[in-house]
Amino acid sequence: MDRFLLMTCFARAVETGSFSAAGRDLGLSQPNVSRYVAALEEHLQVRLLHRSTRKLGLTPEGERYYAEVRRILTAVTETELAIRDNVAPSGLLRVACPTLLTQTFVLPHVPEFLALYPAVALDLQFNDGYVDLLDESAELAIRIGHLEDSALRALRIGEFERVCVASEAYIAKHGCPDKPDDLRDHQCVLYTLLSSGTTWRFRGAEVPVTGRVSVNSPEAARELVAAGLGIGYGPRWLFAAGIRDGSLRVLLREHVPPPVPIQILYVANRLMPRRVRVFMDFIAAKFAAVAALNGPGAG
Repeated sequence: MDRFLLMTCFARAVETGSFSAAGRDLGLSQPNVSRYVAALEEHLQVRLLHRSTRKLGLTPEGERYYAEVRRILTAVTETELAIRDNVAPSGLLRVACPTLLTQTFVLPHVPEFLALYPAVALDLQFNDGYVDLLDESAELAIRIGHLEDSALRALRIGEFERVCVASEAYIAKHGCPDKPDDLRDHQCVLYTLLSSGTTWRFRGAEVPVTGRVSVNSPEAARELVAAGLGIGYGPRWLFAAGIRDGSLRVLLREHVPPPVPIQILYVANRLMPRRVRVFMDFIAAKFAAVAALNGPGAG
């Protein structure tokens, strides 16, 4: 019995939340991972995991054993890395990422990244909703907003302002709001995947808004605002072209909320392969060079 294999399967099952996800990471079938974990439990004469149709959960004994197994596996990996420090990053890296931010600021640099690390393959999983790294197969997530999950760690790679804008045609017909609460009397273009829903946040105020049109695409929201169908709310860089050419006007400037962070998230207690670290460092460097992602008023 290869006890190291059994411990590795157990640890990955805990960290990914399922036998099937652990199998994908390890190149094993789901039945084999399940069988190896069962063999480990039989060897130890104790149940380590609660099984359910949705996810796996640790028993009290499993929690104690996992802590020791993770310490052992980490020590082995660190020892191997110390010996093979010059080994090139390799393998498949899955990254969950918001659609428009990634299309605008990440995709242009993918050819350079792949040229630098030819043994790495990228799977960019576009998703504007919430992605749970504990339940999903992705190793990283690029996320807009503050970190609230203590099981995750974050590398801050940028920030931006959210602004309220309207077209000159809309303003000519309906006028400008003087304060955030005035938005209740205006047509607003609603982006349905906004983390705060139909509540727009300003400095010192949160305002529920309404509108006749809702979309789940920030690009579509921008086009509808430009067409004069309502007031929009989103990242300054999303509306930057219209603001520059004068077709869009920033409203409620004195009420702009604090900048929103952009972060790369990863699971705190998972091993970090070199492909993960080099991707994080690469994207952080690229974002640091973009003015629109580094401070209020940029873009």
